[in-house]
Amino acid sequence: MNRLFELWSLVSYLIVQGFGLVLAGIAAVIFLYIVLRKLHSARTTIVLIVFFVGAMLFFWFPIGVPKNLTYPFGIKTYGPGYGPTLPLKNVFEFFRNLDKFERVADIARNPLDVPPPTGRTEEAVVKIELTAKEVLSEIAPGVILNYWTFDGTVPGPMLRVREGDTIELTLHNAASNLHMHSIDLHAVTGPGGGATVTDVMPGESKTMRFKALNPGLYVYHCAHQNVANHMAHGMYGLILVEPKEGLPAVDRELYVMQGEFYTGGARGTKGLQVIDTGTMLDGNPAFVVFNGRVGSISKDSVVVKQGEKVRMYVGNGGVNLISSFHLIGEIFDTVYPEAQMGGTNFKNVQTTLVPAGGAAITEFTADIPGTYVLVDHALARMDKGAWGTLSIVGDARPDIFSGDSSGDHSGH
Repeated sequence: MNRLFELWSLVSYLIVQGFGLVLAGIAAVIFLYIVLRKLHSARTTIVLIVFFVGAMLFFWFPIGVPKNLTYPFGIKTYGPGYGPTLPLKNVFEFFRNLDKFERVADIARNPLDVPPPTGRTEEAVVKIELTAKEVLSEIAPGVILNYWTFDGTVPGPMLRVREGDTIELTLHNAASNLHMHSIDLHAVTGPGGGATVTDVMPGESKTMRFKALNPGLYVYHCAHQNVANHMAHGMYGLILVEPKEGLPAVDRELYVMQGEFYTGGARGTKGLQVIDTGTMLDGNPAFVVFNGRVGSISKDSVVVKQGEKVRMYVGNGGVNLISSFHLIGEIFDTVYPEAQMGGTNFKNVQTTLVPAGGAAITEFTADIPGTYVLVDHALARMDKGAWGTLSIVGDARPDIFSGDSSGDHSGH
């Protein structure tokens, strides 16, 4: 029954939204026939209906009927490549293969899943393998998306190398996928960031080599056309290129990426949701979340001890919004603005900007026990899902903070 409900929710959207003009035209013809039949003879009615249908086709078809059989219909864009629409054959293939898609219990990449420092003082050849996977999972309770991912989670795995390393990266495109995929790493110096040599069909694999010339924290993402469409399905992650001398030691590291999702149904509509490329082009996402879904970062799993120094690797998959990243109740001791290394870091920062397709590194010291909330401080986005929690455990510090938190109270 759940599979039938998911399928119906998607089919009904496609019918109502995609074929709304067709249905409206049919309804108009039927209504016109009933009215004319009451007032005129059958012959006159038929002649008038033929005239009406001819006029409708003359004025409507040039703007309302797709010439390249894509969905959604009637989307006009001016980018250098394909628009964000999907070929109708892909839509039909999706329905035909719906039961074959892997269903992922939790799409979210664990924020604690950070690879350890390289610990090396010399350059090395680093081999990395990633697999593009198209899967089904929940973004919110009962709301199911067809995610396009690296290695089956959003974001994809965090990659960690050292300045001067040579990376051999192999991208696999799972045979069960319906679409081509590639990878563009912002840490790459070369055409397309690697996308020009990693474009793979389902079932194919390609390998690229690049040298990590510049230290910093960089976004990687799928760059097959339409790039925004692929990223809005969840195809992004971070790669850290450590400086040759390494980063200062900290007690704990976290991996956080903000992203936007554009669903065809209204926010919260349950069942399988298709991407709405119209709202994507308008920059009005139904969901703004950390690590792929609502509630992905929880104080139940992210527990920090008092006195620990915490470093957060923060990225923004976009595709439209700038993140105003803030940890309520803490002040960032150090921020690597736009995740640069080698320049000037910021001290004592309340909120830092993370541009679409960019990153930042923030550090704070856990001083006061309690629950702390991560947000995009464009706070209306909290109601779209852009929030998470972490817990600091330890002893009270009345010399720094005290008050009565008993009973009903408002706030974070």
